[in-house]
Amino acid sequence: MNELIRLFLKLGLIGFGGPAAVIAMIDDEVVTRRKWLTREHFLDLVGATNLIPGPNSTEMAMHVGYERRGIGGMVVAGLCFILPAALMTGTLGWLYGEYGQIPEVEPFLRGIKPAVLAIILGALWRLGKSAVKAWSLVPIGVAVAIALLLGINEVVAMLLGGILGLGGLYLWRHHLSTIGMIAPLLLGFFQTPKVEYSIWTLGWFFLKVGAVLYGSGYVLIAFLEGGLVQTYGWLTQQQLLDAIAIGQFTPGPVLSTATFIGVFLGGWQGGLIATAAIFLPSFVFVSILNPLIPRLRKSTLMGTFLDAVNVSAVALMLVVTIRLGISVLTGWESMLIFLLATVASLRLKVNAVWLIAGGALLGLLLI
Repeated sequence: MNELIRLFLKLGLIGFGGPAAVIAMIDDEVVTRRKWLTREHFLDLVGATNLIPGPNSTEMAMHVGYERRGIGGMVVAGLCFILPAALMTGTLGWLYGEYGQIPEVEPFLRGIKPAVLAIILGALWRLGKSAVKAWSLVPIGVAVAIALLLGINEVVAMLLGGILGLGGLYLWRHHLSTIGMIAPLLLGFFQTPKVEYSIWTLGWFFLKVGAVLYGSGYVLIAFLEGGLVQTYGWLTQQQLLDAIAIGQFTPGPVLSTATFIGVFLGGWQGGLIATAAIFLPSFVFVSILNPLIPRLRKSTLMGTFLDAVNVSAVALMLVVTIRLGISVLTGWESMLIFLLATVASLRLKVNAVWLIAGGALLGLLLI
């Protein structure tokens, strides 16, 4: 348990770059270095996590904790991973409430971003070799990557990959009709009349977000804008953008944006309520899902489905890497940092902590 605490506090402090980067760091720590999990089982967890609501990187931390020490390990790993980001964003939320602005963080990020891109690429290489068990899985990965590049929702694309693996056109059509029935229910779930601020209303709002949030941080932005800006009127557009910026540049899960908003609106009590509410569903989902995965793997039918979902998860990481590369590698300085970090990661097996520290230093010197 002490090792879980140390590992996930560390990852919570250095987990820059979004879910793909953090999952890459977890893979390096628990599969490559500690050998707690086989890469095949790690891929099963990644694929399954992509099919449930909530922050994928946080849920992977919870899965590792569950594998090591059961329910207690799941809770400890999840809390230790969330805590650093929650404390940072909470403190910044308090400062924002006092002074009305956020600090300039661009100098800090300039070199970290290319290093994070190299970390993702290293994980993509390792996971890809394990995921592609047969050449017949390659077309599935290609199809999912094309769907994602065309703008298809991540979860829909993942399910498409799994269903292509089964070859079940009927199941796919049935899935689309199910989404059609569920969508109006979700819209009604979030349609709330305008009310005065209270921490309990804030907590209920973030509990609903945590229970149905699929996809990237952009989906979170849509929920926050529709609820806290348009419906409740508790935040302005500029305040929301500042909150999202804080969630993006601090390490750990981007859902810690909820802590910033909670502290800004309701002090530390509001921050605690918002944080607990948005992450609580993930603890519930992981505790239910984790024991089922080995049973699913034993089934020939579900094993085939998981193989296809795992290839789809690698395709998702590939698309994320391409998009990040386009936005990050904009000059020779960032390209140099990326190349150096890639060599250090793939050839020299340098730990992610040192890659991020080195990237930050080179960024300050070069960019």
